[in-house]
Amino acid sequence: MIRFYFHPTPNPAKIALFLHEAELPFEAVPVDTSKGEQHSNWFRTINPNGKVPAIVDSDGPGGKETRVFDSTAILIYLAEKTGKFLGPPEDRPELLSWLLFLASGLGPFSGQAVHFQYAAPEGLDYAVNRYRREAERHYQVLDDHLRTRNFIVGDSYTIADISAWGWLDRASRVLKDIENPFTTYPNLKRLFETVNSRPAVKRAREVGKDHAFKSVNDDETKRALFPSNYPPVA
Repeated sequence: MIRFYFHPTPNPAKIALFLHEAELPFEAVPVDTSKGEQHSNWFRTINPNGKVPAIVDSDGPGGKETRVFDSTAILIYLAEKTGKFLGPPEDRPELLSWLLFLASGLGPFSGQAVHFQYAAPEGLDYAVNRYRREAERHYQVLDDHLRTRNFIVGDSYTIADISAWGWLDRASRVLKDIENPFTTYPNLKRLFETVNSRPAVKRAREVGKDHAFKSVNDDETKRALFPSNYPPVA
């Protein structure tokens, strides 16, 4: 059994999709990041970095319970555990390269673009421009790569496509004020629609719908989501 610690945000969404694609049994454990539950002692034993997603596999290596945190690490771990969505061995260098491109580039810059366009105080025009333009640059790199191919790696659907889907699903927020964010990225649009039409996506979107996550953006929420913006608690 996999215990899946999540909040309905892009990185946990990737794991929800993989779990349903692979038909792995799992228990969804909500972590309300707006309440600061990710900073609690019990969760820090699972992810010392205090972020979701994370999993605990009761049947890890050697039959021992094991934790895995960070969405890319989890995708690789689960793909290797199940033997699914890894592509052929000869494509592994390419798969790892694109997974790390998504993990260190498209994902973080998309997240910072959202932060500075929606959450940061006004007047930070340099930061807004910096992160928005870098998000767009990463979109373009991936769009160019997809010009002559249907999937990110090889000829089949892999965890690279699952990883990309998590943030591409939020393109309208990343590329704020654009009615159709994929207008200039037709190949990304095709990839997103291909993944988004898979039956497992609908099931993944239902994860957590039965839990009432906090939706009020008050001072508690800001301190929980952006603790480094505030002095350490004595």
